Amino acid sequence: MVRILGIDPGSRITGYGLIEETRQNSYRYIASGSIKVKAETFPERLKQIFDGVTEVIALYQPKQMAIEQVFMHKNADSALKLGQARGAAICASMNADLAVSEYASRQVKQALVGKGGADKMQVQHMVKILLSIQGELQIDASDALAICLCHCHYQQTEQYLKKST
Repeated sequence: MVRILGIDPGSRITGYGLIEETRQNSYRYIASGSIKVKAETFPERLKQIFDGVTEVIALYQPKQMAIEQVFMHKNADSALKLGQARGAAICASMNADLAVSEYASRQVKQALVGKGGADKMQVQHMVKILLSIQGELQIDASDALAICLCHCHYQQTEQYLKKST
């Protein structure tokens, strides 16, 4: 059984989710939530992200981490801040010797919903179905769980391709 930490990075809210692959194509929901950053200065926010991810890792002991890649939209400043938030989360994971994998937003949506242009509510719906989650689920946490599931799907495909060659 492999425990995977998913991170949906953000400079104000960083979502996290943990699942455990119990057997091929079967997953168990462990936990999810968000690291809400309250610091005034940006360097302090990055420290809070690093500390928050470090705390989640210490609490749940995952073996792998999957994180969303930065995408460039209209605002370059936002993309740079997001990239720095990702860096803080990746550093926390590397500090704990976790294997880190990165996935584009379109890859995550394609893996879960079947189309790269799916909206957040469609992704959240599929996360709840695949992990048998009842009730409310924060959007940042569902995005992080989606990244975990995407990671599992890509790993399974990679293993299948290795066996068939």
